[in-house]
Amino acid sequence: MRALLALIAALLLWEALVRLTGLPPYLLPSPLAVGGALWTHRAEIAPAALLTGWETLLGLMLGAVLGVGTAVAMALWPRLGRALSPGLIVSQTIPVFALAPILTLWLGFGMAPKVAMVVLIVFVPVAQALYDGLMSPPSAQLDVARTMGASNWAELRHLRFPAALPRLASGLRLGAIYAPVGAVIGEWVGGARGLGALMIHANGRMRIDLMFAALFVVVALSLTLYTVIDRSLSRLLRARGF
Repeated sequence: MRALLALIAALLLWEALVRLTGLPPYLLPSPLAVGGALWTHRAEIAPAALLTGWETLLGLMLGAVLGVGTAVAMALWPRLGRALSPGLIVSQTIPVFALAPILTLWLGFGMAPKVAMVVLIVFVPVAQALYDGLMSPPSAQLDVARTMGASNWAELRHLRFPAALPRLASGLRLGAIYAPVGAVIGEWVGGARGLGALMIHANGRMRIDLMFAALFVVVALSLTLYTVIDRSLSRLLRARGF
């Protein structure tokens, strides 16, 4: 309810700003103009949103699986963890825009580079969060497990991974927020379809209201994805006693 009230307040302030300042529509369209563009161009926006959503879901699933697998491997083999951990940190300093043209050059202009962009954006927070969680188990329980002669795999399965679930959930939530952004950036650089391509085409025609409408759909997609994942993870964590 609070989120809905905050959204309504933001839209009212936006409308008031446009009316009071007299900004032209090509600089800042009003919420009513954006809503009108959303309805008028629904035949263009709907298929673009479906494509971007599909790219986002594929990239999110692949990125999560790769992130979990990498973190588990790093925890099982400490040398691998020490070798890859600095790379995960450094990779977060690379601008996403710098990768999009390279991926387009390597993978072409289809869905592959867009999905790859999402994978890269999701992979790092998931892998880093889970690895940090796996390497920070309850010390007392870890001492007991080692005293009883538990193997590395037994430690990971019965102690480290369950204790790391909250960290993994945080990484997945963060990945869900940014996943649509990766797909849109890929479409900006090398796409003829999708919400990112629609925004570029609208900008070329000076249809700023349509650009804002597409942006609204991207935000809605991101929030929907985050809400679904957040609620699912919250139920899982409650069932596990967190």
